[in-house]
Amino acid sequence: MKFIETKGARLPALGFGTWPLIGADGARTVRTAIDVGYRHIDTAQLYGNEADVGKGIKDSQVPRGELWVTTKLSRDHLGAADVARSTDESLRKLGLDYLDLLLIHWPSKTVSLAETLAAMTRLRDSGKTRFIGVSNFTTGLLDEAVRLADILCNQVEYHPFLDQRAVLGATRKHGLFLTAYSPVARGQVPNDKTLQGIGKKYGKTAAQVALRWLMEQDNVAAIPKAGSREHMKANIDIFDFALAPEDRAAIDALRGDGRIVDIAGWSPEWDR
Repeated sequence: MKFIETKGARLPALGFGTWPLIGADGARTVRTAIDVGYRHIDTAQLYGNEADVGKGIKDSQVPRGELWVTTKLSRDHLGAADVARSTDESLRKLGLDYLDLLLIHWPSKTVSLAETLAAMTRLRDSGKTRFIGVSNFTTGLLDEAVRLADILCNQVEYHPFLDQRAVLGATRKHGLFLTAYSPVARGQVPNDKTLQGIGKKYGKTAAQVALRWLMEQDNVAAIPKAGSREHMKANIDIFDFALAPEDRAAIDALRGDGRIVDIAGWSPEWDR
């Protein structure tokens, strides 16, 4: 397993995404992921599954200190009072005394970033979260966030078909790490001929190649979701090979404007 170490944090670079897992099946899936070996679990208030994720964590019986747990504040919970109240609710649902990382899920057009980050900083100072960060932030928004608070991470869509070099450069400039969500492009990666061809060379699937490509980038984490134990094991089985320079270059050449998550009224004006 690769670990990311920056700004006093140390976390597994490969995590487990939990959207849209929900209910008893969701709890079982989270427990299975932990049983398979995942120690970085990502959820959000918006997913409506924090209680299910918490049950999966509890049922795994893995000591709390061995897990990295991230959740994210909903857009309607970004006012100072809502940040405090909703985080307490997230902790209750998750069955945890503290979070490892609390993120702003989407930037707000109505609540000032300064207000939200100040409230999150108070939570960090009180011990309810170890670190704070942002998600779906452009380079400009990220620069503003760094001026306002000591943040750790920017979580954005990132996969071989989406060029995120601008955001990644800004993240590294500030000493942060980037978490890639939708790292296999919601099912598009397995069907790509270039990635399939590279996979054959190493005895790996296209998805494993894409995840390995992300893992070989400095300060990049990824949170693929998987519904079956087989896929969970496949996603984590990517640390026994390394991509040759020509293969990394071929994957780099796929990067374009293949954005999948672009929500009207929510998404900022993305970096191009």
